[in-house]
Amino acid sequence: MRIERSNLLSRIAEGLSREPITLLLGPRQCGKTTLARYYEGRPDTHWFDLQNYLHRSRLEDNAMGTLGSLRGLVVLDEVQILPQLFSVLRVLADRREMPARFLLLGSASPSIVRHASETLAGRVFRIEITGFLGSEVGTHHRDTLWLRGGFPDSFTAGNDPASLKWRRDFISDFLQRDLPALAESRLSAQQLRRLLLLLAGQHGSCVNASSLGRDVGVDFKTVQRYLDILEGAYILRVLPPSFTNIVKRVRKAPKLYFRDTGLLHALLGLETTEQLETSGRMGFSWEGFCLEHVIHELDLPHEDCFHYSIQNGAEMDLVVSMGGSKFGFEFMRGDVPQITKSMHTAAQDLGLKRVFLVYPGPDTFALDNSERFVAVAWKDLPGWRSRLS
Repeated sequence: MRIERSNLLSRIAEGLSREPITLLLGPRQCGKTTLARYYEGRPDTHWFDLQNYLHRSRLEDNAMGTLGSLRGLVVLDEVQILPQLFSVLRVLADRREMPARFLLLGSASPSIVRHASETLAGRVFRIEITGFLGSEVGTHHRDTLWLRGGFPDSFTAGNDPASLKWRRDFISDFLQRDLPALAESRLSAQQLRRLLLLLAGQHGSCVNASSLGRDVGVDFKTVQRYLDILEGAYILRVLPPSFTNIVKRVRKAPKLYFRDTGLLHALLGLETTEQLETSGRMGFSWEGFCLEHVIHELDLPHEDCFHYSIQNGAEMDLVVSMGGSKFGFEFMRGDVPQITKSMHTAAQDLGLKRVFLVYPGPDTFALDNSERFVAVAWKDLPGWRSRLS
C-alpha cells in the first residue's frame, strides 16, 4: 500500500523555499527518509546517510570542504549522529549567494532540537512529523490505524499478527539499542522494560515520578530523566497542566501519553480490535489517539497545548491557546456525545471560547444553542483548524 503524504511534502517545499535549512524531525521509522526520497534522483540533489560509514567519514574529515562545494539540495539523513555539523551549517546558511539548501532528517535525540535552536536560530524551518494520520490513510481505516498505530511498516502489514510482531521488534530494538545510548544508561534491560510497561499502564494519567521510581527500583530523578529522553525521542507526549488564577486545587502534574497507540497496545498485550474494545484501557487509548490527531491534523503549536484537572473536580483533556482565545477538547469513545458537568465547569473556569467533543460517530453538530459546545466526528478532524476562531 502506497500512502501519499502530500501535505508533508508541501510543508517541506515551503521550508526549502523560505529558509536555507529545513529540519524534519520525528521518531525512527516514521517515514522521514521516504518523504525525502521524493527529491532523490534529481541532478541537483546530494544525499548523505550518516549511518553509512563512507558518507560519515567524508563529513568527519572535511565537512566544510565537502558541503561547501555543493549546489542545489543537500540531504543529511540521521543528522543527530554528527552534531558538530550544526556549526558548519550555520556558516554555509549565511552565504550571501545561497548556492545550496539543506534538508536535515533527525530522530531519537533530544539534543538535536537544542543544537538547532542554539546554533541555527533564524535559519531553520522546523517540521515535526508523526506516523500516518487519518487524513493520509483515509478515515475509513480508523480502527486499523487506532489498533496498529501510524508507523508505516506497522500500519501496512499484511495482517494484525504481522503488525504486532513489527511493533514488538521495534520496542525491543529501542530498549536494547536506542534508549541505553540516549540515556548513557546503567539500568538493566529488565528495568527499562518494566519502566515502559508501567508507563503504558499510566497512559492518559497524571504521572508520578516518585511512585514509578519505587516500582522500578530507582530514584525519581532517574525516572524524570528517562521521561525527558522518551519525550525527546518522540515516544511519549508529556502534556503540562494549565494553570489559572481561580482558587481551586489544580493538579500540577503533567499527563503522560504514548504518541503511537500501536506501541501502547503492544506493551499492553492488546492484539486485536476486539481485545482493545473490551479492555479497561480502551477509553484512555482512544483519548491518546484523538489527542495526537487533533495536534497534528490541526497543526497546533505543541507549546500551547495543556490539560486541565481539578482534584476531585472538573477536567478538560486538552486546552489550546490560539489567537488570544482558549479552546477545549474532550475525547469520548461513546456514540452519544453530551455536555457533562465537568466540561461545563472547566469551560467556565478557563474562559474557553469553544469546547469540541471528539467522538467516533458519523455526524458533527452543536450540543447547545450558542454552539459553544460542539460534537466533532473523528472523521471530520482534518481541516478543522479553521473552526478555531
